[in-house]
Amino acid sequence: MQLTVFIFAALVAVARGGVIGAPVAVGPVLAAPVVAAKLSDATFDPNPQYSFAYDVQDTLTGDSKSHVESRNSGIVQGQYTVADPDGTRRIVDYTADPVNGFNAIVRKTPLAFAAPVVANRAVHAAPVVAAPAPIFAARDPALTVAPAFPRFSSPYIAAPALATASLTYPRFTAPLNYAVV
Repeated sequence: MQLTVFIFAALVAVARGGVIGAPVAVGPVLAAPVVAAKLSDATFDPNPQYSFAYDVQDTLTGDSKSHVESRNSGIVQGQYTVADPDGTRRIVDYTADPVNGFNAIVRKTPLAFAAPVVANRAVHAAPVVAAPAPIFAARDPALTVAPAFPRFSSPYIAAPALATASLTYPRFTAPLNYAVV
């Protein structure tokens, strides 16, 4: 009977736990959003125009590129060049407009490297002279140089194994009795 009353009280507490004594939350009253005034299109340029160009010639790293671009009435025209690693210069002429999209024409031309000019020197023939045969003296075995590092002639002997007492573990001859006393 006590268990039944306890379970019933627990169920009532869970069912009404969030409602008992809970204050009513009232949010702040918000004003209507302010509508921003529409800006005039006086700053809009119906014919945007720009033009830019740059050129990089870095002899230290070999970086060589240039770019030229201009826009007039929504039509973008430009050209850029890049030195490719295969020894050619890539030249791209492009045009972009709202009707035809982006169109590019790619050309490749070989890079012109200035080879260093070597002045031709007059080669004079060496005079023909009979050179004497080299004379080699026999080596004296007593003059051989001993190595500067010490030499050891004893054989390598491994260090003895570490002698420790063997570890012993308790041994049970019969299983332990877990019976309730």
